[in-house]
Amino acid sequence: MLFERIEEELREACAQVCPDWPPEELRIRKCPSPRFGDYQSNSIMALAKRSGGQARRIAGEIAERMPGAGSVCRSVEVAGPGFLNFRVRDQAVEDCLNESDPERCLVEPASVPRTVLVDFSSPNVAKPMHVGHIRSTNLGDCLARMLRFAGHRVITDNHIGDWGTQFGKLIVGWKTDLEAAALEWDALGELERLYRQINQRCETEPDTLRRSREELVALQRGEAANRKIWRRMIELSRRQFDELYSRLGVTFDHTLGESFYNDRLQDLVEEMKSSGLAQESEGAVMVFFPEAEDLKGHPAMIRKSDGASNYMTTDLATLEYRCRQWPLDEIVYVTDGRQQLHFRQLFGVWRRWRQNEIPKLTHVWFGSIMGPDGKPFKTRSGGTIRLAELLNEAEERARKFVETKNPDLKDGQKRKIAAIVGIGAVKYADLLSNRQSDYVFDWDTLLSLKGNTAPYLQYAYTRTCGIFRKYGGDLAHLRETKRIRLEHGEELDLARQMIDFPLALRAALDEYRPNYLCSYLYDLAGRLAQLYENCPILKAAAETRDSRLLLVDRAGTMIRQGLALLGIEVSDRM
Repeated sequence: MLFERIEEELREACAQVCPDWPPEELRIRKCPSPRFGDYQSNSIMALAKRSGGQARRIAGEIAERMPGAGSVCRSVEVAGPGFLNFRVRDQAVEDCLNESDPERCLVEPASVPRTVLVDFSSPNVAKPMHVGHIRSTNLGDCLARMLRFAGHRVITDNHIGDWGTQFGKLIVGWKTDLEAAALEWDALGELERLYRQINQRCETEPDTLRRSREELVALQRGEAANRKIWRRMIELSRRQFDELYSRLGVTFDHTLGESFYNDRLQDLVEEMKSSGLAQESEGAVMVFFPEAEDLKGHPAMIRKSDGASNYMTTDLATLEYRCRQWPLDEIVYVTDGRQQLHFRQLFGVWRRWRQNEIPKLTHVWFGSIMGPDGKPFKTRSGGTIRLAELLNEAEERARKFVETKNPDLKDGQKRKIAAIVGIGAVKYADLLSNRQSDYVFDWDTLLSLKGNTAPYLQYAYTRTCGIFRKYGGDLAHLRETKRIRLEHGEELDLARQMIDFPLALRAALDEYRPNYLCSYLYDLAGRLAQLYENCPILKAAAETRDSRLLLVDRAGTMIRQGLALLGIEVSDRM
């Protein structure tokens, strides 16, 4: 698309001036202000500093070699210490919109696709998913959607917690205190009750603690009755997990829990010991990092002093399996920020252990959800909010919103739109913030039709559908026979925003920050609203009307597709 053509022209010109510079590092971005131009590159300064050249002089020589006639740019200007500012021809913008596939939103599939595995969500068996899971689930799903849309091969894996010491206590509770009716009504709630009950008893009753350990050992040995109970817990848990994922529109290619890797754990530790990578320390087996400044005081434990494995052991086995199973270019782990040290250790061990098997390893971490009072988001009683309860409340509040705006809709339509609006609002509020920051969860803000919210963007799309209902003509015929003509200032402003969709997607993927795409869509909806205010659509002369209808159609498609990449649905009525 346009910005890619400018980058290509920039690289060709640069090759004449500085042939040794790596072309992939010559990139452009959106100008911080329209008064400077449409696009800008600061790559010359960084590369000149590295090579010892004068950035402004080199930038001037490159600008002189940029093509004139036939280029998408009408001017290339040197600014400051070596910025290059580009202004795009109006005709190039118009041609770009008319000659591209509307559904692709000007995004060309990656010329060199990568294979990326995204590890996200990861709830624990026998525990209800809570509000904290919304961040990993939303963010991971969004990254997978954006990567696929950009043309990459994506594998998603939900690494559920289905093994560990808690199952000894759960099995004791299952055998002694299980309420069958409660299990049928709310399986995860009943399992959570059993765990809390037995865990409390273990603190005061030595016999209960002893039995819990015995039941765990029996499970680990493969004793049939305990394995049957354990598998039933997994089945019930996954059933409820899947109900929530269905409501969120989230799917996984694989759901391989911690237990999948059990058979490999002991051999893995012995292999590391025999190679000299790991060593015993006070009964435990550790990997030290003598050369890594940030990890010198933080060795990784791969086996506890009692002989048990831990998360590090399982994660190493998981990483080994993934690299052998798939030809991966990158693995992305999406978890909360409290696990930063763990993943630095994991990546450090892996790079020392498997030096010839190094896909890029990325930890995409995020902050916490805070209530309006600035404290961690909890129930009024101070308990953890279940994810199902959060989604129920979102739909209930959105139902009131829909009934106020469109009371004549049938009940079925209201329920469907309420689910789209409510769940979309929760997702968007989560993705809008800088993922590394805590954000405040406030119902009034996230369900507002004003400001940067999902309902505002969903309504922007719905409004385009309303225009075409009023138009009543053949939209398919219009698309086939007419062209967009950019003659009015607001038309050009909207079109220039539209051609930046690929740039916004690239920025979001470069840093795995969906908030860049959120901000882009909000600006796009704002430009579309300005078009409505200043340019008649249906009342314009026939040729102008048809052109503006096509422009509105393309903008609506971009909003719909952009929200889809965020995992958010739209409706043609609200």
